[in-house]
Amino acid sequence: MYESDTIAAISSGLTSSGIGIVRMSGPQAVEIADKVYRSVSGRKKLDDVPSYTANYGYIYDGEELIDEVLVLVMRAPHTYTREDVVEIDCHGGVVVMKTILDLLLRSGARPAEPGEFTKRAFLNGRIDMSQAEAVIDVIGAKNKMALSCSEKQLRGSIRDKINSLRHDILGVVASIEALLDDPEHFDNGNLTETITPQVDGFIEELEKLLASSENGRLITEGIRTVIVGRPNVGKSSVMNRLLGENRAIVTDIPGTTRDTLEETMSLNGILLNIIDTAGIRDTDDTIEKIGVDRARRYAEDAELVLFVADSSRQLEKDDLEILDLVKDKKVIVLLNKSDLEEKTGAQMIRQVTDAPIVSISAKYGSGMDELAKIVKDMFFSGDVLYNDEIVITNARQKAAIRDALESMKMVRKSIDDKMPEDFLSIDLTAAYQQLGLVTGESVQDDVADRIFSDFCVGK
Repeated sequence: MYESDTIAAISSGLTSSGIGIVRMSGPQAVEIADKVYRSVSGRKKLDDVPSYTANYGYIYDGEELIDEVLVLVMRAPHTYTREDVVEIDCHGGVVVMKTILDLLLRSGARPAEPGEFTKRAFLNGRIDMSQAEAVIDVIGAKNKMALSCSEKQLRGSIRDKINSLRHDILGVVASIEALLDDPEHFDNGNLTETITPQVDGFIEELEKLLASSENGRLITEGIRTVIVGRPNVGKSSVMNRLLGENRAIVTDIPGTTRDTLEETMSLNGILLNIIDTAGIRDTDDTIEKIGVDRARRYAEDAELVLFVADSSRQLEKDDLEILDLVKDKKVIVLLNKSDLEEKTGAQMIRQVTDAPIVSISAKYGSGMDELAKIVKDMFFSGDVLYNDEIVITNARQKAAIRDALESMKMVRKSIDDKMPEDFLSIDLTAAYQQLGLVTGESVQDDVADRIFSDFCVGK
């Protein structure tokens, strides 16, 4: 099926825009396009044009003019799918894009399934599964860090690392198999001495990859962040400053925020899933009390707590109780209202907590860069965000690497227990196959179908 049919889909968003793109891929892509395309002169055929050319003309349905277009012709195998690809750049109206797509389908193409262009790129060997998954991650990236990680994966960073590991593991398996096939000419003791440091190296590399997955989760999904503090210290003002808009209601009346407000924002490229909560204090107001109880629960579940204190006022009993509530969390103390006369400074805060302290002014925006630096140092190990380190951001890949690590640890245990060599070979082969799931060499069809079903149609 995939070797003989031609698929078509709208690849740009199905909304009104300046330009729309209708894409075809398959052996008949150029032939089908020629049925509906007419050059400006009326004589030029797409079948005669060189690859990687843009051709100006018109799309016709019989004698009815549909649109003025540019048609891009790209010939196999040097295309995204390694098949002939034709892209029709038309005006970006929904009706005109749908009309051109319907015309192509009536002329011999079939509708593409979700992600089928990328699936063909995978099946035809142009990209591996990790690169295919990186495509959808690039599209869905919510910040520059996530985009950077996805682009590295799209260029093959994970593929190259996994393939290198698998190559080396296979070399060890081959050594063991040679011993088993011809034991008279191999020294078992020497073999064990040789492969032990190799196995230790594999374990170290796999643990490093697995450890990077926590960074990957934080980069792509964001850090669960809660803003807490007693009423009227400026929590909502901090929220608005972080978001860059007046999202939360700000007044001088304590207890204005009675429910939680949730938003996702980027702090110098670090994604925060941030929640502004009601001011925590003892209250007899039934509605406010519900908000305070929710604030306490969110603080207990948070990965990061931004504790806001008013530096222009003395610390109060409520401040100390809140700090005690979050003492086991990752906390950053924000001394707000630094533009006013200071009555609570860092030295005073140091007496009750060893959490990092940042003096800020939510009103004027000072201190935000320092806050971003502290968040990065607190959550992200090393310089993974700014160099060529590989970061695992995909849960499926993480699971495969974890399973490979467990198999490799079984190899190390078998060596320590002086088990027969065939035990080593079995677990090494298992690790090899599990790593193949990352790149797609060992992936089953139903798994591949499920992965590509998450793509949008036209990609």
